[in-house]
Amino acid sequence: MIGAIAGDIIGSVYEHRPIKTKDFPLFHPRCRCTDDSVLTVAVADAILSGRSYRDALHEIGRRYPNAGYGGSFIGWLASPDPQPYNSWGNGAAMRVSPVGFAFPSAGEVLEQARRTAEVSHNHPEGVKGAQASALAVLLARTGAGKEAIRSEITRCFGYNLNRTVAEIRPSYSFEISCQNTVPEAIIAFLDSESYEDAVRNAVSLGGDSDTLACITGGVAEAFYGGIPEEIRAEVEARLPGDLYEITDRFVRTYRRQIGGRQADR
Repeated sequence: MIGAIAGDIIGSVYEHRPIKTKDFPLFHPRCRCTDDSVLTVAVADAILSGRSYRDALHEIGRRYPNAGYGGSFIGWLASPDPQPYNSWGNGAAMRVSPVGFAFPSAGEVLEQARRTAEVSHNHPEGVKGAQASALAVLLARTGAGKEAIRSEITRCFGYNLNRTVAEIRPSYSFEISCQNTVPEAIIAFLDSESYEDAVRNAVSLGGDSDTLACITGGVAEAFYGGIPEEIRAEVEARLPGDLYEITDRFVRTYRRQIGGRQADR
């Protein structure tokens, strides 16, 4: 999960200043955590505490009203009784990585990912994007190779993953839909050689960079067995204390879930 947050922070400065290169400072002085991180932590909190996803997203999201939420989600947060609004936006996918780390089977991951999405993003494409992102994390952390991940996500969700970052980059632009964000984020991971390389791939697409890198970062963390210590330290320095406390508790609780790859990567 901390890899997803790091991706959000790294990509944050390029969200409205898109770049088409992998050659950029990994942590720009203006990098910050955005709504992607806040809501990822909220999902983790729900898993740790047992409270509903809706309650955790609503309460923690309201602590950080200026995190950069979309207009519809701002209304959702402002409501005393928030209801789903049929969104297919990529907000459903950006916050779901803790599900892929916490639950042990594909069936449970798909069900829990659906629940995280449907409290707000209950359009079928919103649910699909959350499920695909969470399943990719599960597959990555349980030993699946990249071609197996590509094949299974394609089989389950029909995404076209037979493209490369180099092919996508020239014409790709800012995109808020799950259907045009999640496949590209997964491809950024599939084309990578390391956690950092995956995040650089995602940002270099020039789209909704913090969300792309957040989704990619969660999968890459799971596959490569964690994130470099210097990147973790940057996350700790930039994440508010209450959010870091939840993040650290989640990581310590579920560290065993990615331990199998740490010995050889």
